[in-house]
Amino acid sequence: MTDGVVRHRGQRSCFVRSVVPVVAALIAAISARSASLEDYGRLPSIENVSLSPDGTRVAFVRTNGDARVVSIGALADGKILSVLQVGDEKLRSLEWADDAHLLIVTSTTAAPFHIKGPEREWVQLRVYDMDKHRAYDVPDLPQLAPVQVMNVLRGEVMVRRVADHTALFVPSLYGEGGEAPRLLRHQPAVGGALEHVLKPILIRVNLDTGRETVVEQARDPDTQWLVDDTGEVVAEQDYEDRSQSWAMQVRRGGHMEVALSGHAGLDFPRLLGFGPQPDTLLMRSFEDDAPVWRLLSLTDGTLGPPMAERKVMDTPIEDRLTHRMIGGVHFDDDSHYLFFEPAMQASWDSIVRAFKGARVQFVSASSDNQKIVVRIEGASFGYQYSLIDLTTHKAEPLGDVYHGITAPLETQRITYPAADGLDIPAYLTLPRDHAAKALPLIVLPHGGPALHDSADFDWWSQALADQGYGVLRPNYRGSTLSRRFQTAGFTQWGRKMQTDLSDGVRYLVKQGIADPARVCIVGDGYGGYAALAGVTLDPGVYRCAVAVAGVSDLKGFLNWVSDKQERSDNPARRFWDRYLGVSGPGDPVLEQISPIRHIQAVTVPVLLIHGKDDTMVPFEQSQEMYDALRAAHKDVQLVVLEHEDHWLSRSATRLQMLESSVAFLRAHNPPD
Repeated sequence: MTDGVVRHRGQRSCFVRSVVPVVAALIAAISARSASLEDYGRLPSIENVSLSPDGTRVAFVRTNGDARVVSIGALADGKILSVLQVGDEKLRSLEWADDAHLLIVTSTTAAPFHIKGPEREWVQLRVYDMDKHRAYDVPDLPQLAPVQVMNVLRGEVMVRRVADHTALFVPSLYGEGGEAPRLLRHQPAVGGALEHVLKPILIRVNLDTGRETVVEQARDPDTQWLVDDTGEVVAEQDYEDRSQSWAMQVRRGGHMEVALSGHAGLDFPRLLGFGPQPDTLLMRSFEDDAPVWRLLSLTDGTLGPPMAERKVMDTPIEDRLTHRMIGGVHFDDDSHYLFFEPAMQASWDSIVRAFKGARVQFVSASSDNQKIVVRIEGASFGYQYSLIDLTTHKAEPLGDVYHGITAPLETQRITYPAADGLDIPAYLTLPRDHAAKALPLIVLPHGGPALHDSADFDWWSQALADQGYGVLRPNYRGSTLSRRFQTAGFTQWGRKMQTDLSDGVRYLVKQGIADPARVCIVGDGYGGYAALAGVTLDPGVYRCAVAVAGVSDLKGFLNWVSDKQERSDNPARRFWDRYLGVSGPGDPVLEQISPIRHIQAVTVPVLLIHGKDDTMVPFEQSQEMYDALRAAHKDVQLVVLEHEDHWLSRSATRLQMLESSVAFLRAHNPPD
């Protein structure tokens, strides 16, 4: 980056008009009009925008219904260079490996190859070769025989320039023994479980020749590696959850040596990447219930003091060429980008100033950081992608994120006190052209629960607000605003985590913003549980509830988690036990906080919505709640989303969810 003022140009971009003519008439003059439910319910029209390293090409995904197309265009003249039809595949990300090879990451619920066991979401990698105009899967299974490698991705792909060619270092899985591999253990990813017989493997792919070779094979199912810019594995992280032991190894003298080790049930130190100084690794651990960054030396294996930067950064930023940490991101209402080099910081600050009053998010950049794609949200700019050229100090609009959504509703941050005095940050989205007085209210708690909401564009809350509702998104205790705020939620599932939501309702009523007689609760995942708990464990607050993929029977859910891992003692169970404040499925406390055990408390209509392909919360959780409510003669509906996962990854079913829930809300809590 270089210092300088960025000037944004008019509302239209010749490049996008030629590359994405079917998406929309892009960046039309901003007008404050309501968007349709279809505009909100469909997947983004443009997403996953990625600049090539030399800054001459841009790749992005455009969606029409459920049909996705990967388009690659030249920035100089706006010509289409390649178009890949990916159909209804669940496309997760695009990233350039070099100027000729694009990495396409997808996921599927169907198990690849011949893996047996519980369903999970499998992540897969495809490489598109611009010069040869062909796409191929990595790993290439026949090429790696006789090693029984699976065509799945098990972590971040490392891109390195080695001996004048681009090499990918791809973490995958391989099978042991003659039997078909079976699922066993949990590993955070898009979701689900890893394997008992399947173990980690690291594969090197030469993108010039296509040749694949095995670099490392591990015995521990939770092994991860870090490769330096010479293509050498310089660090290995292992975790064995049966013994709950971890180890960090570094390469010294040509072989791996243990530099650090210890025991932890869940929160063991993690390798984040390379540090800002040469020959250092960046590690994160928890000390005194707070995250701490330290640098681990590759030369002598010593661990440095806590980095002061951790106090103002939540995640590191890695340089595309050196792979070293060059700054970090701090999250609060918005994303704040901090760079170590003053010139880089000055350039980023000039970009933010150019879009005054808008939220600016970094999306992609060329290797020299002279061209940057950002995502902009603001009253004067709508919700769009823009290309920044720091050599000319100009900004070119690339296109609206959502076709039809040109004027997002304003979201404001509020803070209210919980009953015990804890301050609860939240976001309030108000309907268009309505006074903030005695509004019908939707409480929309986020999923997770180990996540958090921000002021960034949220299609669900925007859609509901555009229907005439005030929408409250509380960051209840247990949300990941800070480590201490998250731990305040441990043992409070169904207890203070729940009343944090109704305390927000009472606050808005006291302020005169919400009508206490017109409040409903809506959510997915943990938010779906909270919706059910709101009308069973905390009755009298809400006049209706919509639970999308909500947990209703916590004992059944914990048993399902144990069955999925094929044993009761596993990290997934320990994670849930900690939040729930229980000692497993047999704990009687689960009866107290399971909505299905409090059916008689339900006095209002309930809508249940669930995807049949959900691998995070089993569909049976909604089916059994529906059956129990029906048997008790309660007002309940069940909407089944065929071929849909936990994340509402398909346009048709995401729209089905939105239309069903809005029809239900308008019937039982009309906004007019």
